[in-house]
Amino acid sequence: MAHPGKIGLIAGNGQFPFLVLDAARAQGFEVVVAAIREETFPEIESKGAASVHWLSLGELSKLIDTFKTEGVTRAVMAGQVKHKQIFSAIKPDWRLAKLLLSLGTRNTDSLLGAVAKALADEGILLENSTALLEPLLAKAGVMTQRTPTDQERNNIEYGRMVARRLAEHDIGQTVVIAEAACVAVEAMEGTDATIGRAGEIMRSLDLDSESNGAPSMLSRALTVVKVAKPGQDLRFDVPVIGVKTIETMARAGASCLAVDAGRCLMLEGEKIVRAADRAGIAVCAE
Repeated sequence: MAHPGKIGLIAGNGQFPFLVLDAARAQGFEVVVAAIREETFPEIESKGAASVHWLSLGELSKLIDTFKTEGVTRAVMAGQVKHKQIFSAIKPDWRLAKLLLSLGTRNTDSLLGAVAKALADEGILLENSTALLEPLLAKAGVMTQRTPTDQERNNIEYGRMVARRLAEHDIGQTVVIAEAACVAVEAMEGTDATIGRAGEIMRSLDLDSESNGAPSMLSRALTVVKVAKPGQDLRFDVPVIGVKTIETMARAGASCLAVDAGRCLMLEGEKIVRAADRAGIAVCAE
């Protein structure tokens, strides 16, 4: 199999550039990062890129020169950039100034389109970052040796209904269900912390049951449901599941994970499935 070669990554802020970098490396690319000084998290230096070049938001010529020197002919943008800075706080170089003067409208789409054209004129094709992610998005169906039980299917159906309502309001994207009862919902703490909290709640219920001498009404097995937000822009943000999620589920006593097909990133692919099979956890997407 031929080596995919080099790809340029113009990294904005947030965690999303890290996901795209990991995805590109998983597919065999050497990744040349153009990190925007005003935006990119400094941790990008330690994420395994072939090289990281820091440049200011106004330095379009430096961006082009960097990619040409590195032999980059394909590039992606990932992570947000506060575009208002380009029109206010950032001093543009001659190339960007000329580009800005040529714009009929100064909105995000026209600016990105003009930058893409400037790169293309220099032999650098700007592609959509989701193209790198597509092979790692969850495929519809059951991924593990074990399929969900009827009880877990009921949990999934109820969990999806609850999770979609949460996601509509941008509160969180994960819910944990036991016997069609909602045990925990995600807010700002993240998926793993939500799962961990659900496990603690179930353990406390078990302890209460033991001390009262009455069995718990709820099944101990938890089902985790994670959905995408309605209209989620996969160029900037995408729900992610990793091996750590499976390990957290195993500790919490969760036996089933359901995600949105085509809209949730299984960043470690086969490793996730192997970890789930070892733990007897069913993983499915629909």
